[in-house]
Amino acid sequence: MQTTLAPEFKGTRDGEAAEAILRKCVHCGFCTATCPTYQLLGDELDGPRGRIYLMKQVLEGAPVTRSTQLHLDRCLTCRNCESTCPSGVQYGHLVDIGRKIVEQRVERPAGEKAVRWLLKEGLTSSLFGPAMKVGQFVRPLLPATLKNKVPANAGARAKLWPTREHPRKVLMLLGCVQPAMMPNINSATARVLDAAGIQTLVADGAGCCGALRTHLNDIDGGLADMRRNIDAWWPLVEGLTSQGKVESIVMNASGCGATVKDYGHALAHDPHYAEKARRVSELTRDLSELLPDLVGPLKPRLRNLRTHKVAFHPPCSLQHGQQLRGGVEQHLNALGFEVSIASSESHLCCGSAGTYSVLQPELAYQLRDRKLAHLEPLQAQAIVSANVGCIQHLQSGTSTPVKHWVEVVDEALAG
Repeated sequence: MQTTLAPEFKGTRDGEAAEAILRKCVHCGFCTATCPTYQLLGDELDGPRGRIYLMKQVLEGAPVTRSTQLHLDRCLTCRNCESTCPSGVQYGHLVDIGRKIVEQRVERPAGEKAVRWLLKEGLTSSLFGPAMKVGQFVRPLLPATLKNKVPANAGARAKLWPTREHPRKVLMLLGCVQPAMMPNINSATARVLDAAGIQTLVADGAGCCGALRTHLNDIDGGLADMRRNIDAWWPLVEGLTSQGKVESIVMNASGCGATVKDYGHALAHDPHYAEKARRVSELTRDLSELLPDLVGPLKPRLRNLRTHKVAFHPPCSLQHGQQLRGGVEQHLNALGFEVSIASSESHLCCGSAGTYSVLQPELAYQLRDRKLAHLEPLQAQAIVSANVGCIQHLQSGTSTPVKHWVEVVDEALAG
């Protein structure tokens, strides 16, 4: 797509990066067929091609309006369009740039600004954990909209962390909301890896991966989160502690994995962090990428596994953000589980998308119900996924248990 940058964007890092991405787009429209919001709204400007055109206009100096902001806000950043695009357009990077520019030029209503501030500061605060405990205590009294965001208490098993040491060691990010909302995912990960002879280490100084602030258009805040994590991880990456050197950095939330794998790109301009960020991205693995190593040692312990039928919902951040498809299904089947995916629209977003279900609830719940309607015919004992946001969002619309896939493996090992 031919683009003529306005003088204010010529020679700038964002302008040049956006122009390079825009030049790859041939405006073919294949992306509209797999865009969730276009499927719901049928508006060209609520699909990738239309949003790309809006961002092109902004970069060429056209007036930036509240309408432009709303169309970009309604994007889930699911990156399904990237999987579909025959030209390799990096839409995720482009929309980050577009939103940043629009955010600087369009004043949001006070209520919107307050909600977005509360999300980025509250969800990453040390007070989020205590607040979640209070919410769980009064959960029966909460209105449905709040109850949907407060999962039931995880129980005592979530506190069981293995203590054995192993020669093989990995570093794991606990995340920002996951330790308070669904702590059993982290401890189950450590237990399953321990059963396979892999020790899980955690760096106390690490926190939010940076996705939350970045997707709320606080780019500088997101980069600060990334730098903090790199600083916390670096001694273990380099083997400078008594715990030894880790072989990889494991993510059990695919949204975090997609972000951390992008640290090298996000911090490429930072002379102090560029090389460290590149190294961290190279070492990062989604938990599912360890499954080939887990099947051998775990399968003998699951020989007596009774039929356990699970439906797998692949998060967008796994199948589109990280381009990882089929691994969870293949290896869980190898372990003895009966795994299936929805026969229709398994590629589409469930509507969670980080804070999207809070900021765009009407669209988010339409997508959730659409997803669950496709999963229901599978008649599974549980729905499993690979991202905390998807799990919480889907569980709010069904009585079928929704879990992380590592939790069902952990339960089978314990049973």
